[in-house]
Amino acid sequence: MTAPFGHPPTPRPDAPSTPPWRAWWGWGWRFGLAFLLLNTLLTFENREPGFGVVWMPRLSFELCVGVALLAVWVAWRGRISSRLTLALAGLLVWLVAVRYADVTAPAVMGRPVNLYWDGQHALELLRVAMASWSAERVALICLALLAGLLALLCVARWAIALLGRALQWAPPRPWLWAAAGALTASFAAYVPDVRDTRWFFSLPLTPTIAHQATLLAQVLQPERRRAALGPGPAFDGDLGALRGPQRPADVVLVFAESYGSITHDDPALASALAASRQRLQQAIHHSGRAVVSARVKAATFGGASWLSHASLLSGIDASDPGQYNRLLASDRPTLVTHFARHGYRTVGWMPGIKRPWPEGRFYGFDRLADDAGLRYTGPDFGYWRVPDQVSMALLHEQELGAAGAARPPVFAVFPTVNTHAPFQPLPPLLDPALRLTVPDAFSPAQVANARTPADPSPVRRYLDSVNYQHDWLAGHLGTRAARDLVMVVVGDHQPPALVSGRGASWDVPVHVIASDAALLSRFEALGFVPGLTPPGDPLGPMHELT
Repeated sequence: MTAPFGHPPTPRPDAPSTPPWRAWWGWGWRFGLAFLLLNTLLTFENREPGFGVVWMPRLSFELCVGVALLAVWVAWRGRISSRLTLALAGLLVWLVAVRYADVTAPAVMGRPVNLYWDGQHALELLRVAMASWSAERVALICLALLAGLLALLCVARWAIALLGRALQWAPPRPWLWAAAGALTASFAAYVPDVRDTRWFFSLPLTPTIAHQATLLAQVLQPERRRAALGPGPAFDGDLGALRGPQRPADVVLVFAESYGSITHDDPALASALAASRQRLQQAIHHSGRAVVSARVKAATFGGASWLSHASLLSGIDASDPGQYNRLLASDRPTLVTHFARHGYRTVGWMPGIKRPWPEGRFYGFDRLADDAGLRYTGPDFGYWRVPDQVSMALLHEQELGAAGAARPPVFAVFPTVNTHAPFQPLPPLLDPALRLTVPDAFSPAQVANARTPADPSPVRRYLDSVNYQHDWLAGHLGTRAARDLVMVVVGDHQPPALVSGRGASWDVPVHVIASDAALLSRFEALGFVPGLTPPGDPLGPMHELT
């Protein structure tokens, strides 16, 4: 009978016995090779930026536990059957796919993987590829993918079979179980920001799998999802206060990036912004408009702007990322669908979106214009390449500029980018009376100067960006904006702590700018006050503003 790998054969009475060191050596290299290969398949990281991967010297916690359980199975049954080996290899290939999605989504999409949305986007990409590529190219790509999966399955099966044969030798098993117990204790002893006992582990896959399973269960069980989301607004208003002599007023909801109440509450920051804020107030007044202001508690702090966007647009508290995922997998109505139901053309004006954003389908905009969809032809200004002043001019040119009753009213959602950290490079402010959307609106000297920060201080850069925001808003309202335009400007969150400091509140300002005094008086009845300075107490959380 052939002995298991690493197990010395039972010697004949007249044959010399196998030296112990040789038996341990034979077992060790086989076990080590199999474990190293399987561990590599479960611990790779993304080679940013892009879709490549890179090896990382980390341990897979799931693999350590799996080896211990496999040793228990072999001790009980004596070996691993070929059917079980194939099943485990299939499971490993699935885990490798999960790992790839888990490490690639943040690098490519800028957020964690979401199987519900990303799965739909993958199918959409496949349809686009089939429509734009030749049938031969699509077939070759599919065959290459299939061959890669089969090769991975064969490698995984070989490694698991080798590991199973190594585990047939009994002497190392107690040591393996002891090591697995020690690693499990180390993993369990971890306390965030207090005791790091997981530094040699790769991020485990189990939380990702559990989260995706929960999300899919809620998607497939609408009643459970609705219960988890809780009640939301009825969206039963008739928008009667927006009706005008020709058509209802256009409404532009501006999410001002990192525009926090710190700009009003901190005396030094408020003083540095006083002049541009006064220019904005004067432009509002001279254009025949007025402004009322309040403050609300944002759904996030220092980042993750989409949580505040979703909270305000839906009226559901999306401050928890899990709640955000549940919301976007639901069929809840939003301000977008509410305005669309009353005859508005809905536009998502999103210069900050530079990657695929399948979640955008939830809102149901008639037009969702990302970085490329804005049709900007000027020079790039850093990563956030389209200046906010030009983005607003493009929105006016493409959607808001047509006069008369022929076109429907527009509800536009515009998250700005130039007050986003690191607040540089800051575009120069152009004369609002000029044509801002032509390719040569900025001179080469202006572009060069913008790419050279004058002050490395993040606070100074932030103040410059907010001053720029005040000035381009003033320019737009004073020159291009239609008289009956209603503009709502709301901060999505406070700036990061390097600007706002430790312990800052989550409050953000809200400004409603309009020429209709009766409309503004309705906001004043809710706690808004005239002018650009909000009162000290927030009205409530962001989602209650809806």
